[in-house]
Amino acid sequence: MKFAISYSTPFNGIDPDRLTAFAVHAENCGFEGLYLPDHIALYPGATYGGNELPPTLPYFDPLDSLSFVAASTRRILLGTGVLLLPYRHPVVLAKRLTTIDVLSGGRMRLLTVGLGFLPGEAQATGVDFATRGRRADEAIDVMRLLWSGGPEGVGYHGEFFDFDNLCSFPKPIGGSELPIHIGGSSRAAARRTGRCGDGYFAGGMLPEPERDIQWDLAKASAVEAGRDPAALEYTRWGTVDLTAEQIDASAARGVTRIVVGLPPGVPGQQLDKMSEFAERLGLVRQLQNQHS
Repeated sequence: MKFAISYSTPFNGIDPDRLTAFAVHAENCGFEGLYLPDHIALYPGATYGGNELPPTLPYFDPLDSLSFVAASTRRILLGTGVLLLPYRHPVVLAKRLTTIDVLSGGRMRLLTVGLGFLPGEAQATGVDFATRGRRADEAIDVMRLLWSGGPEGVGYHGEFFDFDNLCSFPKPIGGSELPIHIGGSSRAAARRTGRCGDGYFAGGMLPEPERDIQWDLAKASAVEAGRDPAALEYTRWGTVDLTAEQIDASAARGVTRIVVGLPPGVPGQQLDKMSEFAERLGLVRQLQNQHS
């Protein structure tokens, strides 16, 4: 099992020193990756799960923040949980992601994308909320095409994006395409994972039987698309008080990565909780074994 950690600017604040200290401590504790959330804009009356979101919640741009974090760290992988893909142009996004990957030495490897759930956010970015799924599918195709394309250029002609003879350099470290994980809590997200994702980051408050259905659906969709279901990674949220028994139960369900969310608190308390979790599960020792 791999363990990553999430930093929530809405609840931890936007102090750059606190973000840096959090990331450095997570790296020293042996966490595989750091995830940051995403919202482009909120508005009065926006709701999630029946609860209203305070419009003053502060959200950093996750990609700018990950680039900032990369300058202070050396090993920890960089992730989004989740990046709202339909609201960003894939030609620009492909370049931004590659830039972070190159500057960080190949660590932009936990990109997770989702569709977003706020109609007002879609409207503000000029996107038809009803088409955001199809737009995301095309965006994934466009980014992978640009990453894999050579100096002769590539072309794409879709419903939302259209171009000829484009070149996008530099390439991600190693010349490979960046992994793209699909985030969500719906069967549509699970099917998208199977069709075109490198993994599924399951969200939402769902009963375990529904989660099992979605994971099975992701694997079945991969088979239908001629892809290897065994290559898919399965990421789930977890808490800092996870027990070994709970982790084993998750592994039995196919989970390969747990992203730990820390409760809000003062910086010192959060770092202590992080240390306690890492020591209890031997994360540094696991990391050393992986690289030995």
